[in-house]
Amino acid sequence: MDVIGDLVARERRSDDLAVLTDSRAGSYSYEKFCTNAWKSGNLLRHYGVRGGATVAVDAGDPLTPPPLLAFCGAALLGATVRFDPRESPDAKALLAPASRTDSYDAGPGTKVLVYGDVPDDPEVAHFEAEMWSENPTNPPDAVAPTDTALAAGDRQFTHERLLERAEAVVESHSLDETDEVAIRAPLSGPGTVVAGVLAPLRVGASVLVDRGQTGTVAVATGGGDVPEETRIDPSDAA
Repeated sequence: MDVIGDLVARERRSDDLAVLTDSRAGSYSYEKFCTNAWKSGNLLRHYGVRGGATVAVDAGDPLTPPPLLAFCGAALLGATVRFDPRESPDAKALLAPASRTDSYDAGPGTKVLVYGDVPDDPEVAHFEAEMWSENPTNPPDAVAPTDTALAAGDRQFTHERLLERAEAVVESHSLDETDEVAIRAPLSGPGTVVAGVLAPLRVGASVLVDRGQTGTVAVATGGGDVPEETRIDPSDAA
């Protein structure tokens, strides 16, 4: 796999679970996740996101699927995602929980999209509603392995670098399609994105966003309640 979009390619669609939430209805099979990643890319494209643009994403707490879909959708366009948005984000688009939009002072060049609750402001787009109505086809944008896909602080990570590190996590922790990888660290850390999102998707495993479930392995820093033998330290992943 050369770019992150390869993780949601048409041939990867199946009934296996890609993202696990607290309910079967809220979870995503690989077929559903791939299709909605394409829709997310087309939605962001509709609002002007192109290669080289930045999409700021507030992943919220608890984590839910929309930030993961936005990340993959932006990657399909060659855009860069930043999971540590500033109060005044310098981005083409900002995705945030509806309850947190007041935390940001987005400029006129930034399109604000919210997930979760329906926004009160008609100028703000509702991510889930608009995503569902988008074209369920892979965006046509050309993306290179050397394009930047993720930014964190003053660091930038290309598709190539992120996928190489994800493969290293897969090998070092012997991940396979039977694993459920629980995310217990913030996506603002690039190691969490690598180990908690890209690595499981790489091998057809499940990304677990429900904190009520333990999974088979967890991406978490030390000192918590996750046993060391089932823990991936995100600081080692990026």
